[in-house]
Amino acid sequence: MQSKTQILAPAFTLFPSLKPPNKTLTFHQFTVLAITFLAYASFHASRKPPSIVKGVLGPKIQLNSSTIESNLTSLESNGTGWAPFNGPKGTHRLGELDLAFLSAYSIGMYFAGHVGDRIDLRLFLVFGMVGSGLLTIIFGLGYWFNVHLLGYFVSVQILCGLFQSIGWPCVVAVVGNWFGKAKRGLIMGIWTSHTSVGNIIGSVVASGVLEFGWGWSFVVPGVLVILAGVLVFLFLVVNPEDIGFETPGKEIEMDVEVNGLENLEKVESEEAGLLGEENLDSTAAIGFLEAWRLPGVAPFAFCLFFSKLVAYTFLYWLPFYISHTDVAGVHVSHKTAGILSTVFDIGGVFGGVLAGFVSDMIEARAVTSIVFLLLSIPALVLYRVYGSVSMLLNNALMFLSGLLVNGPYALITTAVAADLGTQDLIKGNSRALATVSAIIDGTGSVGAAVGPLLAGYISTRGWNSVFLMLIVSIFLASLFLIRVAKSEIKGMLNDRKWLSNNATAQ
Repeated sequence: MQSKTQILAPAFTLFPSLKPPNKTLTFHQFTVLAITFLAYASFHASRKPPSIVKGVLGPKIQLNSSTIESNLTSLESNGTGWAPFNGPKGTHRLGELDLAFLSAYSIGMYFAGHVGDRIDLRLFLVFGMVGSGLLTIIFGLGYWFNVHLLGYFVSVQILCGLFQSIGWPCVVAVVGNWFGKAKRGLIMGIWTSHTSVGNIIGSVVASGVLEFGWGWSFVVPGVLVILAGVLVFLFLVVNPEDIGFETPGKEIEMDVEVNGLENLEKVESEEAGLLGEENLDSTAAIGFLEAWRLPGVAPFAFCLFFSKLVAYTFLYWLPFYISHTDVAGVHVSHKTAGILSTVFDIGGVFGGVLAGFVSDMIEARAVTSIVFLLLSIPALVLYRVYGSVSMLLNNALMFLSGLLVNGPYALITTAVAADLGTQDLIKGNSRALATVSAIIDGTGSVGAAVGPLLAGYISTRGWNSVFLMLIVSIFLASLFLIRVAKSEIKGMLNDRKWLSNNATAQ
């Protein structure tokens, strides 16, 4: 298989001073982090509008009562809601809208990673950004053209999901190319806050223009992602070799480290004869099935299925939940609910950084993920039970829930995906990153599609049922990592034993 060719970004022709030796490797590393951060933050900002406008489009429901009541007569007389989402099954239709986007996103993710390992990642990423921006705008145009066809909104969401699926495998592969394994968890923990930052920006922007009509809540974020795509086209460098640098940490990554992940690699490769001693070409793209069979990929992928199910249920339904729930006896407006929901994402920023830092410190990604997941269960129970006592307590528990829920989600989609995509078993194959990232996040995105859909149906029975679903999902997510965690713990004990023996010998 021939290696793909990368076309150097136009900015390096317009501004030759950006090339080495005028600019250092460190400068370009931070530039890549900043550009990819902005790119994926803009993707997430354009995903946020559906959750912000749910309260405006859907039926008016009192969710705190023991029996759920939809006041359709009031809706019709006041002209509130937006057909076809304001009827008795309005929340079902809204959940199906989320399903349309996220199903297309999860399916597209598998193909996007496969394609991304074979063509110019910069151009592919720009294609995804411009396409998703245009489709977000087209969804919003339904407001001015007075569109009430469910098929129109579902079709736009399906296409938008396909374009959005291009983003993640591209940005993870680019960042993985520029950074070695050292401190990868912390670096990517900070970098992956783009998800929460994008959610915050999308919530604030979409809520801020909501009073002018819900269509603006889509148009403005759509324009933002297109503008970010122009920046990516002009400045992003996919690989350090493209401008004359060597891959950072290349020599270090060729060494054999004694840790949990590598112990797992040895066990699984011996059991299944995965790739044997085959010397894979470091520039040849790895096959889809080969990537699935890499040690650690399947456990983390299925863990992310349930972890992302929880995270995306909050992403798509938290503003709706807040606006329909009494907090200290007060109902907040849709705009205020959208802004308040950013507290969950702010917690997610800290969760991603903390999870990355801890996993680097103890050198155990699975152990870190399991601890965060199990701690998030009591956090969600407390939020549901005591979140209505006062606004201060509501925000504090929402922040804590966001920190613990998003921590493992952020860690798995970044540092773990990069680790598995560059593990020693594939000889540092630089072109497995996008495929492995797509498999892990694509599987997670199937869960992301299921969660909001189930929430739309289950919420009609009361929110206690929704929170029970979330708690069960978190518990199942932790179960998938038990074997990997045991291998990591065994590796840490072996490390300690080896150090102790060396100290005794000296």
